[in-house]
Amino acid sequence: MPPQLPPQQPMPPQLPPQQPMPPQLPPQQPMPPQLPPQQPMPPQLPPTTANATTAAPTTANATTAAPTTAATPKPEPTPPANLTVGNYTLKSEKGLCLMAQLALQIRVEDTGKTGVFIVQPVQTHVKGGCEKSTANLTLTFKEGFITFMFNKNTTQNAVYVDTVSFSLSYPLISGDNGKMSLPYVAKNGSLDLFLAKVGHSYSCKSESVFMGKGLYLDITQDRIQAFNITKEWDFGTSDPCPADRPADYRVAIAVGIVLLILIIIVVVAYLLSRRKRSDGYQSL
Repeated sequence: MPPQLPPQQPMPPQLPPQQPMPPQLPPQQPMPPQLPPQQPMPPQLPPTTANATTAAPTTANATTAAPTTAATPKPEPTPPANLTVGNYTLKSEKGLCLMAQLALQIRVEDTGKTGVFIVQPVQTHVKGGCEKSTANLTLTFKEGFITFMFNKNTTQNAVYVDTVSFSLSYPLISGDNGKMSLPYVAKNGSLDLFLAKVGHSYSCKSESVFMGKGLYLDITQDRIQAFNITKEWDFGTSDPCPADRPADYRVAIAVGIVLLILIIIVVVAYLLSRRKRSDGYQSL
């Protein structure tokens, strides 16, 4: 009986046939490769974006018109700065020949409007020169220039400015209502401006020079000397302008005294004539 046991051992080899079940999974993995056909959808976005960018040249065309629009408006005047006194000098071969301390502004009155341009000393340069009896002081700035022509008259022992001129390329009046157009150009050649004795200086707190056509040159806080200068910024005796001179009451006092004498004479004559009349009545 015992020899019959060995035939029962072949049963375990049946387990390996149960393992082939997992190899069925690989057929399920080919499903993800179907995604690549769905990815071509995003590439359609660049054409849409490209169409949007093609509209940008239209915007660029609009910007090209900006220079034309910016060139059409007329320049408007800026708010005026504060008046500032400038120091200007001229030198010749013999040394210093002219010193000037003054504040300047150009004023225009046109169709009821007023505009001013104030000369800024820090932006102003001096040109010109001195001869034996004449001097040319020209103040230049970005917007134009102002020129003073000095004359030395030895017969009258006086120095003065006989000609003033200026040119200004700056809008003093806003809008289109003004009659004058840029540049503003003016000249006055019949002046006795800054009149002083030779070796003296001229001073004035404020004065205005009419240049014609509604244009004025306003000069304030000025002190000027041309010729016969002994030391830099050492002005000679000041000859003030008529507006700054003290009032002279000598003529008025003299007229008052004469009137008082006439009144006394009339009163005395009246009293004498009345006395004669009274004496005549008594004799009758």
